[in-house]
Amino acid sequence: MIYQPPAGARDLLPLEVAQKAWINDRLQQVFQQWGYQRIVTSTLELLDTLTAGGAIDPATVIQLRDNSQGILGLRPEVTASIARAAVTRMAGNTYPQRLCYRANVFRNPPQAHHGGQMEYYQAGVELLFAGGVLADAEIILLLVDCLQDLGVPNWQILMGQAELTRSLLAVFPPAMLPQIRHCIAHLDRIALENLDLEPQLRQRALFLFDLRGKPETVLAKVATLDLDSATLNTVNNLKSLVDLINRSSRNPIPLTLDLSLLQTFDYYTGMVFEAVSFEENQSYLLGQGGRYDQLLGLYNPQGETAPGIGFSLNIEDIHASLITTEKLPQQVKASDWLVIPESSDAEIAAFNYADKLRNSQPGIGVEIDLGGRSPEEIRNYAQICRIANLAWIKADGTSIIESIVNK
Repeated sequence: MIYQPPAGARDLLPLEVAQKAWINDRLQQVFQQWGYQRIVTSTLELLDTLTAGGAIDPATVIQLRDNSQGILGLRPEVTASIARAAVTRMAGNTYPQRLCYRANVFRNPPQAHHGGQMEYYQAGVELLFAGGVLADAEIILLLVDCLQDLGVPNWQILMGQAELTRSLLAVFPPAMLPQIRHCIAHLDRIALENLDLEPQLRQRALFLFDLRGKPETVLAKVATLDLDSATLNTVNNLKSLVDLINRSSRNPIPLTLDLSLLQTFDYYTGMVFEAVSFEENQSYLLGQGGRYDQLLGLYNPQGETAPGIGFSLNIEDIHASLITTEKLPQQVKASDWLVIPESSDAEIAAFNYADKLRNSQPGIGVEIDLGGRSPEEIRNYAQICRIANLAWIKADGTSIIESIVNK
């Protein structure tokens, strides 16, 4: 029998680990520069915790077992866990809370995609107990900083406004809303055209479907509609946000306003966005996020709500978008030394010598030769593994140093 990982799972080999670690390390450095502190939440959560906000379909959660507390599941995302921790264990902290994370998440693939990927890697931030245009701008500018620092090619940000889009959808019959939302969320224009709608409502649905482009152009189209005062206030806040983002960035931001950008659930309450990249006819979803001003109240013991906003970055897609560039490490870090005991009597001295080398400076890599190879085979091994220095150790502890010229 040949043992393989289960369908939907895979192993990461050393070079891919090194490349994704490089991405994660760069991201965490940027997060910390903006004042975000890393938090590590549980991989396991109660199913009720994961699905409380309505954002997570229970069918997507990999459920483990029943216990005395209820059904357990592997986290399919991290925001719910951070929200739970923030309003319980961190309730006394000074506000706002800036938290960041790097984590693996797990999802059942759709039934039609047997063998689809089940484990993903994310890094992200949550800005909690802070609302308003300034907090929204911080999140977008932080996202821009991350993409620029990584050197992701050909990226752009698609921004929507969940509250505004819901308001524009309010003219449709409630019975038709789920179908209309599904068509718009999945960019299915043909299905939208074939819905059983009155001509005027069909025209309105197609108008909403096409609300994407340069922010000033899209907002000018929205301004032609008959808007109530609350919706008009949302539009004005969106204008202020776009202006603040553009004026605060060192470089022009490739920003598309897309009011058809929505999810099929009501998780987000304000700005929503995606970061995407297009490279060699391939599109990558680099990350996504938005404002969720009702979520914290679901986990607060007193039911008190508070604003929150954040984003998660998809490490696999970022890695794929960078793989053809020169940004990622192209090989794993080589050991600096290979210590070779010349006889069995020299083994203790070899271990002691290797220990001194490892403590001589931080990060130095030292291997011990485990025997069974000729000097020529040892030198060939060192050359293949790019080990620059050999230390031949005699029984009395003396050493002969040899440098290897790696080709």
